[in-house]
Amino acid sequence: MTHPLLNVREGAVARLRLNRPDLHNAFDAMVIAALTGALEAVAADDSVRVVVLEGEGASFSAGADLNWMRGMAAASEAANREDSLALARLMRTLDELPKPTIARVHGAAFGGGVGLVACCDIAIAAPEAKFGLTESKLGLLPAVISPYVIEAIGPRQARRWFATAEIFTADTALEIGLVHQVVPGNELDQAVQRQIDLLLKAGPVASATAKALVRRVTGERDRDRLDADNAALIAGLRVSAEGQEGLGAFLEKRKPHWAQ
Repeated sequence: MTHPLLNVREGAVARLRLNRPDLHNAFDAMVIAALTGALEAVAADDSVRVVVLEGEGASFSAGADLNWMRGMAAASEAANREDSLALARLMRTLDELPKPTIARVHGAAFGGGVGLVACCDIAIAAPEAKFGLTESKLGLLPAVISPYVIEAIGPRQARRWFATAEIFTADTALEIGLVHQVVPGNELDQAVQRQIDLLLKAGPVASATAKALVRRVTGERDRDRLDADNAALIAGLRVSAEGQEGLGAFLEKRKPHWAQ
C-alpha cells in the first residue's frame, strides 16, 4: 500500500508531500494522522529549519475523500465529533509549528486543502491553481478550518466564500490574502526556493518564533502587557546566543554561523 505522505529531507528542509495523486491528495483519517505525526516529528527535530508542504500529481489537495465522507455520513454524531477533532489537531499543529512553513500550491486546493494553505506561514501558487471552500454545496460548513481561513482572508471575504462555495482563481486568492505570491508554473520551485534561502539566512530561533509573536500581538488587548511582553522578548533575544551571534556578525561584517 502506498504511503499517503512522503517525507523528503533536503538538508535543513523537510518536504512533506501529500501522496495520493490518483485521488487528488484528498483527506481521509489516514492522511490526517500521517500528516499530524510528520509535523510533530519535524517540530521536535532541531536539524529541520524549514518545512515545505506540497502535493504529488495534479493537485495540492482536493479536500475530503469521497469514501471517507460516505463513511462519516453513516457514523454517529459522537464519531463525527472525534473525527473532526483529529482534523482540528492537524490544523493547529501546522499553524503553531515552531518552524517556518511554505505551501507550494498547484492544481486544486479545496476544503481542507485551503485550510492547509491558510495555516502555512508562506503560500505560493501557480496560476492554474484553483481554490474553493465548497462545503456549503453539501449542506456543511468549513467549521474546523474556519479560524485559520478567517485569519488569512478576513471576516468579510470569509462570509462570501463560506456561503457561496464558489471556486476562485489563484489571482483571487492573492487578492484576498490566502496566498502571498502567484508565479508561472515553471517558476514555482524557484519561487519556493527563494523563500527557503531567505529563511535559512535568518536566525533559527527568530524565524521559528516569529509566528508566535504575531499571534500574541494580534490577540493581546492589554497594551501595557503587550509592551512589557515585547520588551522582555527583544531583551531576551539580544542577550541570547543567537542574538549575540547575529549582532556580532552584523557588526563584524560577516555571515552568522547559521546562514547557508
